[in-house]
Amino acid sequence: MNVSLMWNSVGFYQIAKLTMIPVSCFLEVVLDNVRYSRGTKLSITLVLLGVAVCTVTDVSVNAKGFIAALVAVWSTALQQHYVHSLQRKYSLGSFNLLGHTAPVQAASLLIFGPFLDYWLTNKIVYAYDYHLISMSLIVLSCTIAVGTNLSQFICIGRFTAVSFQVLGHMKTILVLILGFIFFGKEGLNLQVVLGMFIAILGMIWYGNASSKPGGKERLPSSKSQKNSGLLSESSGVDEKV
Repeated sequence: MNVSLMWNSVGFYQIAKLTMIPVSCFLEVVLDNVRYSRGTKLSITLVLLGVAVCTVTDVSVNAKGFIAALVAVWSTALQQHYVHSLQRKYSLGSFNLLGHTAPVQAASLLIFGPFLDYWLTNKIVYAYDYHLISMSLIVLSCTIAVGTNLSQFICIGRFTAVSFQVLGHMKTILVLILGFIFFGKEGLNLQVVLGMFIAILGMIWYGNASSKPGGKERLPSSKSQKNSGLLSESSGVDEKV
């Protein structure tokens, strides 16, 4: 996502982030056999519309930026879906999953990160003049990142990747509101206010629609139906015997 933001305009970056929900929905439908009600689909569309209205401005794209956005969206969606499936399959808690994945992520970043940075920016990260303030900010950033990853695992484990994405767009709305509080009215106009209002309505609608019976349900797969049928047949044979 950072590379996508570096190579694309802010508008196209926001559009790429908006596609996370449709991609996550597609993965749940294909891999988990999940079906959404009409109200749930419409509420997700309303959230996307609201966030697009208040965040998407200039839109320009190039070939390498498009590839970076494509890889970012699909890899993030697959990672979040995989996290949810691991927690559901092995009954892993958020701390357990974070403890297993964080060392691997840290090691891979320490090994490959500097080379990727140099390849993308022609700058060596170790050449930076580190001092007390910069190191303090790095430690603070790492601490916040741990909390972010933990909250992601908690949310995805308790709900789903799609619900996490819908909640994630609430973060965008809060960023705009806090920007208005701390930096004044600059950048706040009728379009932004309208977009935030639409997005919040969509999130409330999504919560109500997905919690209703049939709003979002996991249908039994053909394999489980077949196994269930075999169990019923064997039970009938046992009763006859």
